[in-house]
Amino acid sequence: MSISIRPAKLEDVPALHSLVAELAAYVGESDKFTATIDAYEKDFKADFYRALVAEDEGTVIGMALYYFSYSTWKGRMIYLEDFVLQPAYRRKGIGQQLWDGLKQVGRETGCKLLKWQVVNTNKEAMKFYDAQEAIMEDTWLNGKLFL
Repeated sequence: MSISIRPAKLEDVPALHSLVAELAAYVGESDKFTATIDAYEKDFKADFYRALVAEDEGTVIGMALYYFSYSTWKGRMIYLEDFVLQPAYRRKGIGQQLWDGLKQVGRETGCKLLKWQVVNTNKEAMKFYDAQEAIMEDTWLNGKLFL
């Protein structure tokens, strides 16, 4: 196994889309995953989001998809939208490499905060975040509105 962590390129977009589809299936939400590869490609080209990928001998096996946002209380913020690693590659330190890479991107761009969501049924992810000494909020509720 020869793992490398690197910024995603346009040719990685189908693999990013596939990993998100795997995540949606894992959390039982496949029916809600409606974004197309075309939309992913268009938004990647527009720099609407970025990603770090974990690659094993030329094959993308994991990713941390993120974008920049702003916290009126803290300043620049990096938001982790999806963090996925194929099951066969878990518990090998690769997720930690992606996580550390994401934190480095945040630091290099002057971000003061890294935020994300995790579905409360994803116990494996919650254990990972706990090991990172993450602060899991229970007072701020998420809101959303479909446009």
